[in-house]
Amino acid sequence: MNIDATAAGFDPGRLARIAEHLDRSYVAPGKIAGCQIAIVRHGALACFSSLGSMDLERGKAMADDTIFRIYSMTKPITGVALMSLYEQGYFKLADPIHRFIPAFRDMEVEETGPDGATRLVAANRPVSMRDVMMHMSGIGLDWFERRPKLNDGDPLPAPPDMTLASMCDDLATRPLGFQPGSRWFYSVSTDICARLVEVISGQRFDDYLAATIFEPLGMVDTGFHVPDEKVDRFATNYVRSRRTGVAVYDDPMTSPYRRPRELLSGGGGLVSTTSDYLRFVTMLLNGGALDGARILGRRTIEFMTTNHLPGGGQLGDFAVPGSYGEAGTDGVGFGLTMAVSIGEALTQVVGTRGDFYWGGAASTVFWVDPTEDLAVVFMTQLVPSGSFDFRGQLKSIVYGAIAD
Repeated sequence: MNIDATAAGFDPGRLARIAEHLDRSYVAPGKIAGCQIAIVRHGALACFSSLGSMDLERGKAMADDTIFRIYSMTKPITGVALMSLYEQGYFKLADPIHRFIPAFRDMEVEETGPDGATRLVAANRPVSMRDVMMHMSGIGLDWFERRPKLNDGDPLPAPPDMTLASMCDDLATRPLGFQPGSRWFYSVSTDICARLVEVISGQRFDDYLAATIFEPLGMVDTGFHVPDEKVDRFATNYVRSRRTGVAVYDDPMTSPYRRPRELLSGGGGLVSTTSDYLRFVTMLLNGGALDGARILGRRTIEFMTTNHLPGGGQLGDFAVPGSYGEAGTDGVGFGLTMAVSIGEALTQVVGTRGDFYWGGAASTVFWVDPTEDLAVVFMTQLVPSGSFDFRGQLKSIVYGAIAD
C-alpha cells in the first residue's frame, strides 16, 4: 500500500492529526472499539490508518482488511446500479414506478384534516423514479414506523422470508404518507430502487451489482453476507453503553450477515471493506471510471450529485420532522441517493459547495469533493450513527491539512 500524503497535496504532519484525534477522543477512552480511515486526493493515497480493535471480546486488532457492515452506505451503490440502466435508455426520472412494478398504480394518500381525522385521497400524480431515488415518494411511512429498524431508517432486520418483490407488494397495499414529491422521508425508497433494478435488468439484485459494479471495480469483499472463509475478518458491531462505553450489538459469529438472506436490501444490506468502498467512491470522484473500468458516464455522476430538491431548496424545508438520516438539514440538498452540500456558511462545516456524501447506521461515513479532487472513507462499528459527529470533525482536520 503506497501512501504518499505529499503527492496528494497534504501536509503529512497536519494529516497525522486524524489518527491522533481519533485515538485520543474515541479509541483510548473506549467510546468506540476501533476505526479506519482512508483518503485519496489527486490520484494518490494520502492516508490509510487502522486504530484500535475490530473485536474487543476476542482481542483482535483492527486489520486493514476488516469487513464492516456499511448499512445505508449501500444506498449510493444502489443508485449507481439504477442509473446504469438509465444510461441504457430503460427509463426517465419522470417515469412512474408502476411502469415496472404495477402494484404501485393508483396510489392513495392518507391525509390528516384540521380536526385530526384522517382520510384517503387520490395521489396528485404517480410516484416517479426520481421520487424513490430521493426519498420523496411517500411510500412506507406507516410500514416503516411499525417495522423493527435501525436508527437511520435501514429496513433491517426483516422477516426471514421477505424478498424485494414481496416487500414492494406489501408497501403497495398501504397509503402514501404524503403527496409524491412534496416531502422528504428517509425510509425504504432505496429498497424499491433495488427491486426496480431487478425488474428492469431481469437479474437478481446481488448478481447485477456483482457484474456491473463489484467485479469491474475489484470490490472483492463487498456483498450481502460474510462467507465462512472471511468471518475472521468480520468486525463486531457495538452499541453505546453508559456502563462500559460500548456493548456488543451484533457478534460476528452469530450475526445475520453470516448467511445469505432473501431480502437483498438496497437500502442497507451490504458489508464491505474500507479498501473496497474507497474504490467505489474513487470511481465517483473520477467521473464514473477507475483503472480502465467505466461504471457510469461523467455527466451521469454530475447529474446524480446535483441538488434535485424542488427550487434548489434545503433538506430541512422538505423533511418530515425527525427524518434526517445521515444528512443534517441546513445547507444540505439531496441528489439521487446522496446528500449534496449547498454552502459552507449554511452547513457551518468546512468543505466545498457540491461535495456529496452519506453514512451508515454503524457510524460509517464517506464524502467526495470534486473541487478538491478528494474522497474520504471512514469506517467503525457503533450504533446509533448519531452518537458522534465523525464527518464534521474529520472534515475540519482533513481540509486543514491541505497544503496546495
